[in-house]
Amino acid sequence: MYILQVIINGILLGSIYAMLGLGMSLILGIVKLTNLSHGEFVILGSYCSVLFSARLGIDPFISLLITVPVMFVCGYVLQRVLINHAMSRGAEPALLVTFGLSIILKDGMLLLFSSDARHVSAGYSNRVIKIFGLDISLLNILLMLLSVLSILLLMLFLNHTYMGRAIRAAADDVEAARLSGINIGRTFSVAMGLSAATAAIAGFCVSMKWTFYPSSGGRYLLIAFVIVVLGGLGDIRGTLLSGFFFGLIQVIGGANYGLLISYIFMIIVLVASPAHSAGSISEK
Repeated sequence: MYILQVIINGILLGSIYAMLGLGMSLILGIVKLTNLSHGEFVILGSYCSVLFSARLGIDPFISLLITVPVMFVCGYVLQRVLINHAMSRGAEPALLVTFGLSIILKDGMLLLFSSDARHVSAGYSNRVIKIFGLDISLLNILLMLLSVLSILLLMLFLNHTYMGRAIRAAADDVEAARLSGINIGRTFSVAMGLSAATAAIAGFCVSMKWTFYPSSGGRYLLIAFVIVVLGGLGDIRGTLLSGFFFGLIQVIGGANYGLLISYIFMIIVLVASPAHSAGSISEK
């Protein structure tokens, strides 16, 4: 029974990690850009959840109806106005732009929200339900359902819409997609918008699960990298599975050694299988 409890807790925790890695996986797999500001996008989503739920007096989950579209627009505009122009000059300028964005966002959140720890709570945050003798957090179940639903909706968008197919084509071959009449700049902008939107959902999960600070982005950026390495670039299903696996390792390793074991495993994967992360979203 104890082993089953550990597995369930690992899967529930892993769904949050899958959301953390999803936005990074999209950008690396489609735009071929390492977004160093991804962690700050996650924390910005956390602060938006705090702001909207507190100021409007609404349930934290309902605040996603505001946060997700706002973050999508922010990601779209940043890519369209700033990052696309930097990418036209090479990979290094674009990388530096995302690094600059991470600093601006971090300092901006520190200025606006101070350095105090924040956390979002609701009446059901600490509620535990019993299922076949197992104690399961209701909040963890809700966050897992949110994460899985978000991933499924993203997969449906990529597979069954024109823009989704355009994104997959650009991920496979940018020049061939451009010759086919696809607007690459707009496609990359939509991809960044989707990445920011998923980061908003991940930030919401973080705000409900843990306390966070303006400087917390670096930690979640590193976790996102681990998820992407284990799951493969642009592989949405792989991201989900690697998130579950990462969460399971964390629960088994405990608070003191879970992250350390996860990073060691990532290094082993990179050394043993250098081509592990060469997957493409266009194959899914």
